[in-house]
Amino acid sequence: MPADVAFAVLGLVVLLPALRRVRDRGAWRSVGLRAAVAAGSAVAALVVCWVCSDVLNLFGVALSLVTRMWVAVAAAALGLAITGIVQGGRGRRVLAAVLVPAALLVPALGVNVEFAKYPTLGTVVQSNPYPALDLTATPAATLPAVGEVRTVDVPGTRSGFPARPAVVYLPPAALVRDPAPLPVVLAFSGQPGAPSDMFTAGQMGTVLDAYAAAHHGRAPIVVSVDQLSAPGLNTMCVDSRLGKAATYVTEDVPRWLTAHLPVTTDRRAWGLVGFSQGATCAMQFVTGAPDRFGAALAISSELQPIDQNPRHSADQAFGGSVAAWKRAAPIAQMRANGLNGDTLWLTAGSADEEFSANARTLGAAARKAGATTTIAFAPRSGHDWNTVQWSLRAELPHEADTLFGALR
Repeated sequence: MPADVAFAVLGLVVLLPALRRVRDRGAWRSVGLRAAVAAGSAVAALVVCWVCSDVLNLFGVALSLVTRMWVAVAAAALGLAITGIVQGGRGRRVLAAVLVPAALLVPALGVNVEFAKYPTLGTVVQSNPYPALDLTATPAATLPAVGEVRTVDVPGTRSGFPARPAVVYLPPAALVRDPAPLPVVLAFSGQPGAPSDMFTAGQMGTVLDAYAAAHHGRAPIVVSVDQLSAPGLNTMCVDSRLGKAATYVTEDVPRWLTAHLPVTTDRRAWGLVGFSQGATCAMQFVTGAPDRFGAALAISSELQPIDQNPRHSADQAFGGSVAAWKRAAPIAQMRANGLNGDTLWLTAGSADEEFSANARTLGAAARKAGATTTIAFAPRSGHDWNTVQWSLRAELPHEADTLFGALR
């Protein structure tokens, strides 16, 4: 049942008993009280959304109108249920108590439809469903039909960065004996997030399997690495007191991959992909060290690494220097380092005005710096995993083509 239909049914269950009694003395007063509680709860929830999203910028992005609507719906339904518990008879109290979880669950489903973060119930209860990679496994005798998605620990040998396990996609061509070296794509989730998000919510494995099926089992080896170390920690992908995230991604991860997996050492055939904070990281890495990466797909990138505001960002990761924070911005690094020979794809949801503008701004600067640049927008989508899924389907195959082309 669609979430909006489910909530309509829930509302009728709660309200019909009250509407049936409007002919009774005092019934209008009871109905008016419930309406006032529902409206007041909804307004209070919208105020909280405004403060957290627009004033304090706690989420890094503005909450969409749809998300705010569902939060208001949840608050109104919860207010109605609590009113029933306090004022109703025994039967209505029991019903209201039963409806409290539904009053929260249905709007939560609506928000999930908006963000597309959890495609199945399994991804809600199990954040990383992928088994550990067995580096000693016997190679396949024949080319498998699909690739494998596995979890692997990539140690921060030089950086000391406490990264969570990475998630790696090995295409069929990497699973046979004596595989030829393959291109590499490093992937980054948003923040808060986890490395598995790019495969569970982003459905990247499906895109890569489709690419491999059309290219005789060949596709890039994709490694979704941890640039955060904890779901809510924004390292801003630099070396700082929060951890040496940049050293981990640019030195520890490549060293481990070249030692353990059939990857090319030609860094022109190494690419990046990321979403939101992860997209900003991808842009920082490709502009900060364009000789280490040949391509990047940035989905809903920010213009600069940011945690709440410039002052807080500088204090957290740049030793208090706003000037150092400004130098870490992708556009500043483009101007300093150039992007000759690199290829970039910048995408965002068409309904996401802020990040669509970011894509245009970054794209224009990248072209000026010498990069081949594509800008594209996911139709009727916002700052969510629907945009990620669309972007991966539309642009990741082009990035793979570019990386394979660098091997020739």
